[in-house]
Amino acid sequence: MDDIAIQVSHVDKLYKLYDKPSDRLKESLGLTKQKKYREHFALHDVDFQICKGETVGIIGINGSGKSTILKIITGVLNPSGGQVQVNGRISALLELGAGFNMEYTGLENVYLNGTMIGFEKEEIDAKLEAILSFADIGDFIYQPVKTYSSGMFVRLAFAVAINIDPEILIVDEALSVGDVFFQSKCYRKFEEFKRLGKTILFVSHDLGSVNKYCDRVILLNNGIKLSEGNTKEVIDMYKKLLVNQLDVADNKEGQDDTAGRADSSNMKEEVHIWKDSMQLNPNLVAYGDKKAEIIDYCIQDELGNITSTIEKGTNFTIKMKVRFHGETKEPIFAFTIKDLRGTEVTGTNTMFEGINVSPKKAGDVQTITYSQEMVLEGGEYMLSLGSTGYENGNLTVYHRLYDVCGITVISMQNRVGYFDIKSTVKLQ
Repeated sequence: MDDIAIQVSHVDKLYKLYDKPSDRLKESLGLTKQKKYREHFALHDVDFQICKGETVGIIGINGSGKSTILKIITGVLNPSGGQVQVNGRISALLELGAGFNMEYTGLENVYLNGTMIGFEKEEIDAKLEAILSFADIGDFIYQPVKTYSSGMFVRLAFAVAINIDPEILIVDEALSVGDVFFQSKCYRKFEEFKRLGKTILFVSHDLGSVNKYCDRVILLNNGIKLSEGNTKEVIDMYKKLLVNQLDVADNKEGQDDTAGRADSSNMKEEVHIWKDSMQLNPNLVAYGDKKAEIIDYCIQDELGNITSTIEKGTNFTIKMKVRFHGETKEPIFAFTIKDLRGTEVTGTNTMFEGINVSPKKAGDVQTITYSQEMVLEGGEYMLSLGSTGYENGNLTVYHRLYDVCGITVISMQNRVGYFDIKSTVKLQ
C-alpha cells in the first residue's frame, strides 16, 4: 500500500427516493410496514486504485456518479457499502463555495480552510503570500465572499487548495468558471504538481484537458465503472456513449464490440436518422420557407462514428440531407462553425466550392457531405446549417438551422486563436 494514494474497494452509495415527504415521515416514525421508497444506486460496486504520482481523470455523462465518488473519497459523504483508503493529505476543490463561510472575508476563509485541513496559523501565515498572489483578487480579499463574483470565488478557492502543499489534489469541474488566463495558470500548476510527483484526481467535461493531463481515465455510467485504462481509448468509448452508440452491457470494464456497433451505425444511415444520434440544441433557431428543407444531419469522425467530439488533426465530415418541396433551379447548401460567443470562425457552401448543383423538383432528396481536416484549436463550437438559392436574382432562404449542435474539439496542444497554422520552430 506504500505506493497507493487512493484505494476504492467495491463502493456503493444508495439513496432512498420517496414520492411524498409524508412517506419519509411515516417510515421514520415506524407508522408503516410497507416500503415507501425506491432504491437508487448513485454508485454500485465501484472499484479502482490510484498510485502515488498519477494524474487520473474521471469522466461520464451527468448523473454518472463522478461527484459522488469524489465526495466519498474526501469524506464529505459516507459510502453505503465498500471501503475507501487514502494515503496522503488531500486538498479538494469539489464545488464552488464548499468549505467557505459566506459571511467571512476572503482572508478569514483562507485561515478557516487551512485550519480545517490541519494547518497551524503559523503555517498558513507562511503560505499566505503565495495564496494571495495566485488568487490575484486585490482588495476584495478583505470583503465578505458573499460579494464575490463566481470568477473571484474560484480564484480564491483554487489558490487555497493548490498552495497548501497537498499530496493529493482533487478537482471537480471547478475551473469551468475561471477566465482563460486563470485556467492557464492553474494548468501550469498542474504540470508543476506532476513534476513534483503529486497525485491528481481530475473530473471534467473538458476532454481536451483530460486527454492532455491524465495518465489514464476512469469512465463511469449510471453509477457503475464502465471502463478504466488508456486515456484515448476510454475517451473514444465515452464519445460513443454520448451518442448512444456504445453497447453498455458488452463494454463494461473496457470490452468493446466496435464491429457490432458498426453494423448498427450503417443501419441508422440507411433509415436516415443521423440526427437522432446527436446531442441537439433544444434552443436552435430555424427559419425559411422550407422549399428546400433540411431533414437530417450529423457529424462523423474519421472512423465514421456519429459524434460531436472531434480530435484536432483528424479528418471529419458534416452531412446534411435536404428534401425539396418545390422546383428549385440553383440550390446552395452551407455550413458555418461559430465559437460560443457567436463569432463565425469558418464555414463554406457549395457555391464557394464551385459545386454545380442540378435543378431540383418537388420530392427530390439531396445528400451533401463536407469532408475536411479538423484544424480548429481545442474548445467548444457550434454548428449551423443552411439551404438557400437564387430566385429572380435574389438570394432566398429556404431553411436555416442556427446552432443545431455543439462541436467539441480535443487538442493535445493548443496555439493562440482559433486555428493551428502548423508552425515549425528552429533555433540556430
